Amino acid sequence: MSTKIYPIGIQNFEKIRNDGYFYIDKTALMYQMVKTGSYYFLSRPRRFGKSLLISTLEAYFQGKKELFAGLAVEKLEKEWTQYPILHLDLNIEKYDTPESLGNILDKSLTAWEKLYGSEPSERSFSLRFAGIIERACKQAGQRVVILVDEYDKPMLQAIGNEELQKQFRDTLKPFYGALKTMDGCIKFAFLTGVTKFGKVSVFSDLNNLDDISMRKDYVEICGISDQELHENLDIELHEFAETQGLSYDKLCSKLKEFYDGYNFTHNSIGIYNPFSLLNAFKYKEFGSYWFETGTPTYLVKLLKKHHYDLERMAHEETDAQVLNSIDSESTNPIPVIYQSGYLTIKGYDGEFGIYRLGFPNREVEEGFIRFLLPFYANVNKVESPFEIQKFVHEVRSGDYNSFFHRLQSFFADTTYEVIREQELHYENVLFIVFKLVGFYTKVEYHTNEGRIDLVLQTDKFIYIMEFKLNGTAEEALQQINDKRYALPFEADGRKLFKIGINFSEKTRNIEKWVVEV
Repeated sequence: MSTKIYPIGIQNFEKIRNDGYFYIDKTALMYQMVKTGSYYFLSRPRRFGKSLLISTLEAYFQGKKELFAGLAVEKLEKEWTQYPILHLDLNIEKYDTPESLGNILDKSLTAWEKLYGSEPSERSFSLRFAGIIERACKQAGQRVVILVDEYDKPMLQAIGNEELQKQFRDTLKPFYGALKTMDGCIKFAFLTGVTKFGKVSVFSDLNNLDDISMRKDYVEICGISDQELHENLDIELHEFAETQGLSYDKLCSKLKEFYDGYNFTHNSIGIYNPFSLLNAFKYKEFGSYWFETGTPTYLVKLLKKHHYDLERMAHEETDAQVLNSIDSESTNPIPVIYQSGYLTIKGYDGEFGIYRLGFPNREVEEGFIRFLLPFYANVNKVESPFEIQKFVHEVRSGDYNSFFHRLQSFFADTTYEVIREQELHYENVLFIVFKLVGFYTKVEYHTNEGRIDLVLQTDKFIYIMEFKLNGTAEEALQQINDKRYALPFEADGRKLFKIGINFSEKTRNIEKWVVEV
């Protein structure tokens, strides 16, 4: 019986080591980073171990050798020098006013000034920060280590509020710029965040950062690899499999399907989401652990604001420059969605430097699509899961009339704003519904030049559907027959329904469906 205690929600390295929590050794990569550079930036999704990595670096630079007993760095490091450390954590504030950022910066600067002194002439945040760095270096006789956790949280929370974002940017830009000005007094600096705001943003004065977010050498610095999973949790895998009534191999496949699949560069190994994985091991249950800890409302606002075609999300293509940098106005929703962890790299065209993106795993895909439904369709958040359950039941029982009446209700009360993007809106709602139904049945969904055809299969039934906009249901059914969409299923023993559906711009809803059996 396993006795491991999983460090869920615990981000303090010292607490993990002293209190006997389970820890996967990342210290060799940490040591490599420290010994081969001075200024680093790492982007990873939330709950991916960034804060724990910052805490590990803090313990290392405090010279706390005893905490690293038995870990890789114990044999690598010979000196264990103690350095002055300035640790700024921007994760603890809600940034909805200009003062909210100023308050947290002032609080940290005031605490450091109690240790290292202050000068009356240092009135701005950036001047105070630079003065603290200089005095800390002189007083300690050692250069300073600077650790910034979630550097981008103010900018991220102000997406959609351009005036507030500009104020945050104008505050942070010179503040972080102090790192470059005080280079001679700095031993090491490490900044983490979910996103990388570029162009004329907070990083423009800090161009000496080594961004390791997409570097192959550091793919495993946060999260858990398949090798680490099997090396550290093999006994627990067997116990988990037994509890679930699955074979060892089947359990491993299911874990991979649900929680693996994050690729932070091209042609690299997949990484498991550590938060979901450890929760699954603790409770020996599959759940949407990561997704349920944060609601990506700001992402939905971006998608709707830019009239994004949701079907593109599962096979979006872009280049490294776009993935690596978000402009402060965030006119393209894809980099934010990628860096937030809802999309990941699925393929790479080396000749043109083009990345193909997709959902990393089942937890994220199903969670995100479920989350989108109430924002696009006429259904509230409480009813949403039950509506999908009813859709699936109707499809499985052959009750297509109830299915389409329910679908009609999803399009009711379409707003005027949506009418202008009528076709895209109706395609997005259909995509969400059939994507969710597809987690329980087999769905093939095709869009081409203003028309949609869809094949939906259950154990007993096959549905071939053709959707028209401002045509007729009869024309849609005729197209199924003319294009011989049913040909691949002629020898199939299941009952086949051919269904033509027309969507009317006038009624802003499904106007009619006709069925041929």
